[in-house]
Amino acid sequence: MWGLVPLYWPLLEPAGAMEILAHRMVWSLAFVAIGLLVLRRWGWIPELIRQPRKLGLIAVAAATISLNWGFYIWSVNTGHVVEASLGYFINPLVTIAMGVLLLKERLRPAQWTAVFIALAAVLVLAIGYGQPPWISLVLAFSFATYGLVKKKINLGGLESLAAETAVLFLPAFGYLVWLGASGSATFGSEGTGQMALLAATGVVTALPLVCFGAAAIRVPLSTLGVLQYLAPVFQFVLGITYFHEAMPPERWAGFSLVWLALAILTWDALRNARRTRAEALRLAAQATTGAEASAEAAAEAAAVEATAPAQAGAPVPVAEEKTAGR
Repeated sequence: MWGLVPLYWPLLEPAGAMEILAHRMVWSLAFVAIGLLVLRRWGWIPELIRQPRKLGLIAVAAATISLNWGFYIWSVNTGHVVEASLGYFINPLVTIAMGVLLLKERLRPAQWTAVFIALAAVLVLAIGYGQPPWISLVLAFSFATYGLVKKKINLGGLESLAAETAVLFLPAFGYLVWLGASGSATFGSEGTGQMALLAATGVVTALPLVCFGAAAIRVPLSTLGVLQYLAPVFQFVLGITYFHEAMPPERWAGFSLVWLALAILTWDALRNARRTRAEALRLAAQATTGAEASAEAAAEAAAVEATAPAQAGAPVPVAEEKTAGR
């Protein structure tokens, strides 16, 4: 669904990127509120209201995801689908870089190699474009920042989206009211079909996130990480085949370097996941063996204690009596 979203935004024209973004915020809250009502998951709201720090983080998350959504819609509707796909390709590498710089995480050699290759790719693309690939970098850094903040918030997918869209609702709704009052709104002036498509932006936004949240608890994290590359792959293919965007040699070179970095990153993640599982199995086996040995020792000790009183009260054999008498 995420990979096919570029086909949706052009259907909303003549609405501009800001109007589409505002509708996306407003209708997403409506869709998520219905979901929470059906599932009866409201208990987290009073607890969240009592935590100002977490509310502040949610406001930051809402701001960064708004920037990401707005740039993405604008890039698709202005013929930059391929460059937008690059942003989501390099997003994992930006996330790793943030982990090193902000969280002081330590990287494995393969991860360092992937990061340096990605930097080389950005340099190649900057030379090819005549300027840095700003759209890709804004999308990558905004989404990586969003992921970092979401990690600190530690809310469920549906609850987090509800909180973020609630923060965004008033400014978005106010902007739509202003557009309507100034006669610039397309909602209601382009027919019921376009109204339905604008309203459906809530479903287009929330449904993939709900599916992602459901998948995250059912499949291994390493598998989930690899599957996330499908969205930019679909976007890249659509940009070339459907939107007919140009791919000069320098762009192919830059993308090839990014794909090489991602291949190294994926290989390293899968290898590390296998090692972690093997080590967990080894420790579990050791724990089981140790528990069995302890159980056997306890059983032997119990048997000795049970027979000790009987042995103490038993008659001494004749030979032992004579020996004792000497």
